[in-house]
Amino acid sequence: MVCQPPRRGIPRSERVFKRIHLRPVAAIASISVLAGCGVLSSGDDDGEQKIVVGTTSSPSTLDPAASWDGSWELFRNIYQTLLSYPTGATVPEGDAAESCAFTDLSNRVYSCKLRDDMKFSDGHPLDAKAVKYSIDRISRINVDGGPKGLLGSLDRVETKGDDEVLFHLNKPDATFPYVLATPAMSIVDPEEYPANEIRDDGGVAGSGPYALESYDEGSKAELVRNKHYKGFADRKNDAVTIRYFPDSTQMVAALKSRQIDVTFRGLAAEDTIALQGKDSTQGLQLVEGAGTEISYLVFNPKDRWAGKASVRKAIAQLLDRSAIAHKVYRDTVEPLYSMVPRGLAGHTTSFFDQYGTPDADKAKDILTEDGITEPVPLTLWYATDRYGSATKPEFEEIKRQLNRTGLFDVKVEGRPWKTFEADYRKGKYPVFGRGWFPDFPDADNFIAPFVGEQNVLGTPYRSPDITDKLLPESRRENDRSAVVEQFQEAQQILLDDVRLLPLWQGKQYVAVHEDISGGERALDPSMLMMMWELDRKTSW
Repeated sequence: MVCQPPRRGIPRSERVFKRIHLRPVAAIASISVLAGCGVLSSGDDDGEQKIVVGTTSSPSTLDPAASWDGSWELFRNIYQTLLSYPTGATVPEGDAAESCAFTDLSNRVYSCKLRDDMKFSDGHPLDAKAVKYSIDRISRINVDGGPKGLLGSLDRVETKGDDEVLFHLNKPDATFPYVLATPAMSIVDPEEYPANEIRDDGGVAGSGPYALESYDEGSKAELVRNKHYKGFADRKNDAVTIRYFPDSTQMVAALKSRQIDVTFRGLAAEDTIALQGKDSTQGLQLVEGAGTEISYLVFNPKDRWAGKASVRKAIAQLLDRSAIAHKVYRDTVEPLYSMVPRGLAGHTTSFFDQYGTPDADKAKDILTEDGITEPVPLTLWYATDRYGSATKPEFEEIKRQLNRTGLFDVKVEGRPWKTFEADYRKGKYPVFGRGWFPDFPDADNFIAPFVGEQNVLGTPYRSPDITDKLLPESRRENDRSAVVEQFQEAQQILLDDVRLLPLWQGKQYVAVHEDISGGERALDPSMLMMMWELDRKTSW
């Protein structure tokens, strides 16, 4: 048999590939080539081109009004927002809206005009009233720790005719277009979603690129093309199945056995390293995306011990982030010393500047000055099924670092995400770990969600200097690079309080089979996967 050389097309847009802040093309690690030669499948036997994606992050809800979490990964594909990020864009552009703009110089009135003849996936009309209904119900339902926290600058929503929506803000907010681009602001069908409560019947009526054909919680979601879709997405496949896995090991095993085509979210460090190595399964590529994912600890101010500033500062003095990054994550993450990650205007190294390298003597002095002379008992809590299989080893390493000093008596406990989230919102955990994928790529989104009476953590964090002064000042400025000083000052306050303790900054890795293209284009600036970019090559 004579094999012809692989026929490689030029990537659809190398220029776009770079604009979404992924690494240069050379950073795509082609692990090995497929054995043999021939024609690759173009999809299922019936001609439908279906892509199967694996992830360890399953939705906590199907209703956008209840979600400020990883459920957005599904929402980005089945719902639609007024604004979103076309492939390669770093600022929001029209999706359900034909155009949007501030109508005044003070950034307090924002107008969006809808595309013509918009419909939901069930055929019902999508008009300005549906947009207003969708945004209003977020505030009306007001789920604890839900997306209402993103609407702090919104005063009221007004409609003008069937195709124009006006957002009246209570203060200038240059970040409001970014808020509208988050999947929390997804437009829902008023005929299908109750006005005053969360929809919980398992149904979905959106207007995104795909319709949700079926959903098996914790197992899989079946997406098919939405025949009524009007927006910027150029769908390169006919259908997508998303499979949810409990851990990276099972997900990668499914990838290697061709049960899935792509992995996204949840690759463990050891699996990432293996996929980069020579001994990996044939025919795989690993795409490395720019990372603004962060991991951090949250301290409950009402807890007997975690509520003490001295205890929090002693932990900050002892924490060895470099050891966590190297031992647990095999250097697939890097130490983070501020809540704003590297690469964004406003990033600092404040925790390193304050505490330097880990020092048990300094930590002991901090505790002793507060009259604490016995080991501090604490339980650190983590989600077992949310942030990857390395989470448990990470918390065991933190436990080891603290206990070896004799200053702490730490235990570690894990719970499934739904239980974990409900419990920490009830204040049951003294210290718990969270991850954060940005709603939008701005330093504001690494500070604002965690402070104020109502925040994403469900634990009030009163800081008037941040919420009433620094953030409002920064939001008056359209040039986001001009507000670094405000973000640095806000982070100094976070440093002084130590209510939040940054751990590391990660990257996004997408593993794909060689017959799948589009992995390098599929992540938007919020690190959500745009499933419509995935395509199956017809030959090689």
